[in-house]
Amino acid sequence: MTAREWIDDFAARLGIESPDDATVEALLDLAGVAAHSSERIAAPIACWLVGRAGASVAQARSWADEIG
Repeated sequence: MTAREWIDDFAARLGIESPDDATVEALLDLAGVAAHSSERIAAPIACWLVGRAGASVAQARSWADEIG
């Protein structure tokens, strides 16, 4: 199973639309900033926080860049 297939299946089970390719790339970029600026565990938590806050990934990336 590819990552894309897994994501699509997981989104379907959650009852939500799967992210498009641009959103996936933006989330991976955000996760990279979080992981490289602190500890690796910050990456998935940062992405969870974006979803929880309902913030745009682009805005969240900007804030993550400000943090460092």
